[in-house]
Amino acid sequence: MPVVRPDAPLAAPRRVAVPDALAAAPLVVPRRVVVPDEVKIERFRRVPELGPALLFFSGGTAMRDTARVLTEYTHNAVHIMTPFDSGGSSAVLRRAFNMPAVGDIRARIMALADQSVKGNPEIYALFACRLAADQPQETLRRELAALCAGRHPLIRAVPDPMRKIIRTTLMQFTERMPADFDLAGAGIGNLVLAGGYLTQRRHLDPVIFLYSKLVEARGTVRPVVNAVAHLAVRLASGEVIVGQHAFTGKQGGPVTSPIEDIWVTRSLDDPAPFTVAVRPKLQELIAGADLVCYPFGSFYSSLIANLLPRGVGRAVAAARCPKVFIPNLGTDPELLGHTLRDQTERLVRCLTRDGVARRDVLQVLVVDDDESAYPGGVPYAWLRAEGLQVVRTRLVSPESAPYACPRLVARTLLSLV
Repeated sequence: MPVVRPDAPLAAPRRVAVPDALAAAPLVVPRRVVVPDEVKIERFRRVPELGPALLFFSGGTAMRDTARVLTEYTHNAVHIMTPFDSGGSSAVLRRAFNMPAVGDIRARIMALADQSVKGNPEIYALFACRLAADQPQETLRRELAALCAGRHPLIRAVPDPMRKIIRTTLMQFTERMPADFDLAGAGIGNLVLAGGYLTQRRHLDPVIFLYSKLVEARGTVRPVVNAVAHLAVRLASGEVIVGQHAFTGKQGGPVTSPIEDIWVTRSLDDPAPFTVAVRPKLQELIAGADLVCYPFGSFYSSLIANLLPRGVGRAVAAARCPKVFIPNLGTDPELLGHTLRDQTERLVRCLTRDGVARRDVLQVLVVDDDESAYPGGVPYAWLRAEGLQVVRTRLVSPESAPYACPRLVARTLLSLV
């Protein structure tokens, strides 16, 4: 049985329209929320095209399966992605073209793709393909040429007109590819998006829109900014690390001292803070959400990184909907030395730098029944004093343990709308 703590009902304010002559101020009606709400969940499942606009600040792979499950209940979810990745094949593209990272964006579009549409499974297979990491460059260039010419089995399997669009974009990429570009391990989907970015006056939104329509993505994907920038962190030891790849623990060892601060930099060669701001269109998208979720995943490089650009906190505060934090289960190397209270404080501190009130950017924490999964436990007394409510429910299934089950997470969030 899910538990909501403190004992006050979880209020999700709902605006009710009244005639102008009677409306001195918006009428707010509190509603008691049941988790999980089977009636509400079934209603969304029956008409997903009219489902709620759940908005996620999510940069990496942790949310990918949950995003896919959510397409069964809503086609209106919004996924705000970080373009600051500096590792793997994204790093090669970024060095060659001075561009934002596109790998996580590509993966999220494909997670939302309608797999029942003819050609989408084939596009998925093509976009997920990586060129071999252990072959000579000449061999890889011949394979890329075969893809552009339409001779490669993966591209031949894609039906027209999608095949022509993808081939054209790949050819545009190869025309701009430096002679010394390293194709080892390159993701085909990343090359396609890079080609689109370079031909769309170095804007990501048009190419994201095109390929989202192409695969009939059941949701919206947007980078938090279109800027070319990187991440830097300062550890408790005083060490400053520049580059997302250098502190996530995925390439090289994890940090050996707790992360104390994070900011955006202009390049990997300069740790100086660089101010970037979200565009008005993205602010409007955030402010129009039916629920804002700060989900599990790499805490700093995936979640907090999305909240760093100026204007994010104000846009979140303007959204009249529940704001929900789902802390990590399992192990996140970036959270060395962090309790659940530490995480919550740093999340709120980042969001309120725009001068907004804490109560307007976070109201609810969703935690698993097994509270031992959280470093330091769940600090109920402190949360109550901060005016935050806790929804305690089952998030882990036998199949997903020790991580959150995508379907249980989806059902919980849909219930809170």
